[in-house]
Amino acid sequence: MNFGNLNERERRLLIIAGIAVPAILIYYFASSSSSSTPGVSAPTDTPEMAEKRLAGLRQKASTVPGKQVVLKQVSAELSRREKGLIQADTAPQAQAQLLQIVRRVARAQTPPVEIGQVELSEPRAYANAYGEVSLTISMQCRVEQLVNMISDLSAQPELVATTDLRIGAAHEKLKTMPVRLVISALVPRRLVPDKKGLATF
Repeated sequence: MNFGNLNERERRLLIIAGIAVPAILIYYFASSSSSSTPGVSAPTDTPEMAEKRLAGLRQKASTVPGKQVVLKQVSAELSRREKGLIQADTAPQAQAQLLQIVRRVARAQTPPVEIGQVELSEPRAYANAYGEVSLTISMQCRVEQLVNMISDLSAQPELVATTDLRIGAAHEKLKTMPVRLVISALVPRRLVPDKKGLATF
């Protein structure tokens, strides 16, 4: 550009622009860098956000009494159900009690059912929280006696159930049939020790 063709006014504008532009640039960069420092950053926690957090904490706190009520109800139901566990010092004693229950129910049938051979099974863990003892009985009975006996066993206050049933050919004249019945009961877990040498995962 030929500065000789500029008049006096235009020369003054160029001089002022040459001074003002660098000053404006220095001010702009200085102010932008200072605003990015942590000391002057805009606050991220507003009163509205704090109020929302407080409301959330109040809502969580309000559910605690309800959860405690449910926990008490579940604990009471569990205690009621666990009263049906056969209590004994050893697993063989628990099996002996189970056999007494089975014989009591068999004698209560009409006519009474005679228990034949009895086989005891090895106790085992049940659902990692309880133990299970079982025995197998052999008997001769009518169909209605078998149905009533199974029903009466399940109605006992103890947690007793029939877990397996095998029926042979019925006797034509006597109307009876050979039955092989497996009956189980729940016991405290301490009566069934863990198997040694078995890895647990």
